[in-house]
Amino acid sequence: MSDEATETLDNELVDEDELSSEAEAPDGLDQEALERRGAALSQVVKFGDPVLKSAASPVTEFDDRLAVEAERMIGLMRDAIGVGLAATQLGVLRRMLVFQVGTDAVPTVLVNPEIEWRSEDLATAEEGCLSIPGVVVDVERPLFVRAHAVDVHGDPLTVEASGLEARVIQHEVDHLDGVLMLDRTEKDQRKGALKALREGGTYAPGEPEDAGDEAKETSASAQE
Repeated sequence: MSDEATETLDNELVDEDELSSEAEAPDGLDQEALERRGAALSQVVKFGDPVLKSAASPVTEFDDRLAVEAERMIGLMRDAIGVGLAATQLGVLRRMLVFQVGTDAVPTVLVNPEIEWRSEDLATAEEGCLSIPGVVVDVERPLFVRAHAVDVHGDPLTVEASGLEARVIQHEVDHLDGVLMLDRTEKDQRKGALKALREGGTYAPGEPEDAGDEAKETSASAQE
């Protein structure tokens, strides 16, 4: 990846509530925001639940209930201080995801999404997950993607994304396919993360395996 691309991605990761921040409560939240975040995260399925390793089924009915569910997902994503959320993370095997990269961005709903093109340019960055509390791992992904889907009314749409937005889309589509970020990271990081999860600690790249208890504690689950 070029230095320019790296700098662009780094800026996005600093400026937004990036994937890696999903595993921990951001600084500066007031008590009300912390309570909303805790309530939202309590509804997110956690690592170890078989639903997270299950592939979601395509949506076939486009009715008011689907639109209501999409709005509920957007609300939970925002309250959890996340940038993306897949239906499977709420225990619903329905092929739908939402994302919002940046507080000024308009939240997007993708129903039956499929990534039809990935760039050869790759980028490695830390990712966290609302379903895997306290864990951050390095994941290499294409820097640019194009996805096709439909909206809650069944109308087709195409999304072309780069940088953090592309990473979020890939992370959430993985959820719909039953794939977790732990399946995408290198062996040593996966091993360290699983050890932390078993012991109730935390994990981040470069963190000593026995430092989990001393690392920052999470008030709830993670980010995407």
